[in-house]
Amino acid sequence: MKNLKKLVLLHSNDMHGDFLAENVDANLVGGVSMLSGYINKVRQEEENVIYAIAGDMFRGSIIDSEFQGISTIEIMNMLGPDIVTLGNHEVDYGVAHLLFLEKCANFPIVNANLHISTNHARLFNPCKVLEVGGMKILFIGILTENVIAQCKTDGLIGTFVNIEDAAEEVGRICNTYNAIDIDFTVLLTHIGFEEDKKLAAMLDPAWGVDVIIGGHSHTFIDEPAVVNGIPIVQAGTGTDQIGRFDIIVNTDDNCIESYSWKPIPINSETCPRDEAIEQIIGNYKHRTDEKYGRIITKFVRQLTHPTRIRETELGDLFSDVLKEALGVDIFLLGSGSIRNEQLGPIVTKGDLNECFPYDDAVHMVYVTGAQLKHMIKFMLRDSVFAGEHCEFYQLSKGLVVEYDQATHTFLRFEFEEQPVEDEHVFTLGLQHFHYLNVKGSFDITLEELRKNRPDRVVSTSCTQVIEEALLAGQHQNASGEGRLILHLV
Repeated sequence: MKNLKKLVLLHSNDMHGDFLAENVDANLVGGVSMLSGYINKVRQEEENVIYAIAGDMFRGSIIDSEFQGISTIEIMNMLGPDIVTLGNHEVDYGVAHLLFLEKCANFPIVNANLHISTNHARLFNPCKVLEVGGMKILFIGILTENVIAQCKTDGLIGTFVNIEDAAEEVGRICNTYNAIDIDFTVLLTHIGFEEDKKLAAMLDPAWGVDVIIGGHSHTFIDEPAVVNGIPIVQAGTGTDQIGRFDIIVNTDDNCIESYSWKPIPINSETCPRDEAIEQIIGNYKHRTDEKYGRIITKFVRQLTHPTRIRETELGDLFSDVLKEALGVDIFLLGSGSIRNEQLGPIVTKGDLNECFPYDDAVHMVYVTGAQLKHMIKFMLRDSVFAGEHCEFYQLSKGLVVEYDQATHTFLRFEFEEQPVEDEHVFTLGLQHFHYLNVKGSFDITLEELRKNRPDRVVSTSCTQVIEEALLAGQHQNASGEGRLILHLV
């Protein structure tokens, strides 16, 4: 007779400070209040329930950024996750501040591969065993180099370089903990859905990994991807939905007997509200509304940023503002710096800061035409359009790039209506984060660029530059087309 037990595993990822519900077609959708209400409801209905978060609780809202994550930790404490792993945005306020925030958390945070470079001492517990209903559940937290680029601002912090190293670390932890009769093993990752598939394929079945719950790529799915016998899931982004596993665990053989998974919509029709958590959020919102409620400008219409991997209206507007204000030939604006899909027509300070929360310095570097073509071609590599979660850039006015994916060639590469010559040297503006990560984003090094001419900082705050430009005039508009023309296969 098999010894079978039921486990309900709820999970979120990439919440990004999405605390407040929104009106969609006359219904309230999302928000931490109804998310908490659903989790509480499941805990009352089921015996063995675990709620996990796969990274990026921080960034994306004024409530989060104004209090540098302290507000988020307090709200998450009320939400009550059983286990959390780190995402790349958890280090946005600095590693030292993150370690402080961990002390404020009433829930365990696991990460197996952030370490101090000098002695390889880990910054966090790599894993945690949770006991529920007589079952021992092992959670391991994984983050890799390609998503933790922010740590390059701190030379003392390191991480494993690639998926292969991460897989080896998973094996090491599983081999260590298998001796204590682990019934079920979960990888909590924040590396992207496609990378999760690669990682799953590298895992030895003997290690006993049962499920991968991921984040970072904001992937909405209808059913799990199964690789190497391991179900892989994500729950999109924000708080509009939550993932739910109903799993029958064979505790004799320490494996899944059967399971079902589905995304659960968080809305007023299916989820009760949590009034206690609403009060905490309301207190923070009242304080931020007073500071950020003033109107900065009025656009001609609402401007949009529906995707990171195309030219967009907000991308055109912000890149042009930074180009003109800072006097560079070209500005390449990180698409991921724009966090909202729309802005305006009325724009308050809070709206702008929530849409564009990264207050980086700006560096002016010098690039030849040949280097610029190489950088843009690398940005437009096939894997980007196949779903790889990586950096993409918005082009400032004057630069026109027409690219054919089938032949991997430029049909046009012009600056101010003239073909870009390989030997021509341009001044190029980059935000600090992207300046530090030119190798990963553009396949070029700062050393190569500095051979043209030394770079320098031209602004200590790109957010202030944008805000001042918007304050100076009304009725801004942008077309969102004509600069990056893509012919995709």
